[in-house]
Amino acid sequence: MKPTVFCSVLSLALYSLAAHAATPESKALYDQTRAAAAAQYKADHAQCRTLAGNARDVCEAEAKARQVRAEEDAGAQYKNTLDAYTKARMRIASANYDLDRAKCGALGGNDKDVCLAQAKATRVAAEADAKADEKAFEARQDARDDKRTAQYKVALEKCDAFAGAVKDNCVSTAKAQYGK
Repeated sequence: MKPTVFCSVLSLALYSLAAHAATPESKALYDQTRAAAAAQYKADHAQCRTLAGNARDVCEAEAKARQVRAEEDAGAQYKNTLDAYTKARMRIASANYDLDRAKCGALGGNDKDVCLAQAKATRVAAEADAKADEKAFEARQDARDDKRTAQYKVALEKCDAFAGAVKDNCVSTAKAQYGK
């Protein structure tokens, strides 16, 4: 999956993080996806054995990168936490880095050095994006919480205009509305 597509998937998934518990169906899907990824890797790896040299190294790295991507996507969706999505993106970046390094193996001299530097730069950029997205999501969540608390305080202040049961009802409504 290309980084931009993964970021879109990540964005959609992060917005659905609230109150999604793992269900037996999601556990079964997760297990099924992991098993399928392992089986696909085994088949891909067997095909790679027919190759030699750098072509074999690249083939094996591609197979491993596909497996890591499938397993990490499934794991992140199953766990459905910000940390799981971030760690998945980091592991995928690492697998892609290994693939890029394998592709550089066919080169020599300065071309190989440039290729390896580019591979590392791509990994560093992907990891930095994952960390930045995590921090941005946390900042947006903190801002939402701060706004909600401020709105709750305003609602409580409005309740001060009442007395007795009406005030109690107003406070209860405010607590329910703002999750306090």
